[in-house]
Amino acid sequence: MQKWVCEICGYIYDPAIGDPANGVKPGTRFEDIPDDWVCPECGVGKDQFELME
Repeated sequence: MQKWVCEICGYIYDPAIGDPANGVKPGTRFEDIPDDWVCPECGVGKDQFELME
């Protein structure tokens, strides 16, 4: 699964880990996270994340 990085603070969303503290279960693809989810570190929206190469 592909990881995504927040362009603002550098937080890395790893689908294998998810974001359980904010309701995103491990194994959830970034594309499947609800649109109202925000970065747990700095609070920006999904549109501020880019795919890690």
